[in-house]
Amino acid sequence: MTVTCFGELLLRLTPPGSQLMVQADSLELHSGGAEGNVAVALANLGHAVRFAGLVSENALGDRAVAALRSAGVDTAFLARAPGRMGIYFMEDGAGPRPSAITYDRAGSAFAEADLTAIDFAGALAGARLFHTGGITPALGPKGVALAKAASGAALAAKVPICFDGNYRGALWSSWDSNPGAILRELVAEATILIGNHRDISLMLGQTFSGDGADRRREAAEAAFAAFPKLQLIASTARHLVTSDHHRIAARVDSRVASHQTAEIDVTGIVGRIGTGDAFAAGVLHAWLEGGDERSLAETGLALTALKHAVPGDMCLVNRATLESFSASGGDVRR
Repeated sequence: MTVTCFGELLLRLTPPGSQLMVQADSLELHSGGAEGNVAVALANLGHAVRFAGLVSENALGDRAVAALRSAGVDTAFLARAPGRMGIYFMEDGAGPRPSAITYDRAGSAFAEADLTAIDFAGALAGARLFHTGGITPALGPKGVALAKAASGAALAAKVPICFDGNYRGALWSSWDSNPGAILRELVAEATILIGNHRDISLMLGQTFSGDGADRRREAAEAAFAAFPKLQLIASTARHLVTSDHHRIAARVDSRVASHQTAEIDVTGIVGRIGTGDAFAAGVLHAWLEGGDERSLAETGLALTALKHAVPGDMCLVNRATLESFSASGGDVRR
């Protein structure tokens, strides 16, 4: 069963050793991008994955494409065009100091892409699922057009859509946008939503009472009422103790049931970026294999926990490692 992912590939530049940017004499380079991270994670778990999008026709674009291909992702529908590669700079947090991100992606080749440059129909042919999210429309009016074209192609091909809200306030606020209305239109066509009560509140323009599980269920029921096609909502709850010690729980709601995991401690964090994408990939992995709400939530939580121990943006965990996951860690496997 093939999964098709669509979005912008990025490059990340990070000072080594948790240095601040003002201290750095060198920068480490990583390939990433939310949907690309999901594609790589699913491919490492043994799924057939295609990636649709557009990257710069230069050496930086080559680096991003190579990261997908090395994981076994099909890049036949990844278009190339002149222009700049979207990048971002990240300062890794340490102790009480949080990580910080600075975007430099305005006017990228992807953000300026012509709708006809990407063969959505070809990328979706025979696909079991289409995964995309809210970062593309946050890039500006052309990004909104790309997101709508991708969604329309999935609908025409009768391929279920998974939409990850991935709200990026810095991107939405950089132009005269209406994120709630735009995301509402896109989520209306989705079967699966990766998002929490805050995402639903943004789209529906309403607040939810209560706390914890009760509030999340209330938000889920409001989303199911507003979006008739929606069948599943998956989310995480994260409590930060320090920059390298988080407590995380996962939840999956369907129209008839829900499951919320216990909170687990994730310590010794080396790779915070991409952990939400790993969660999405874990949920989709279980969904593709016919799992129930509990299986989806627990698999998503396991993969996101494991990604915290993998440097870089992409989750390179294989199926055997995922299936042997223990929240308490373990000794060397020989």
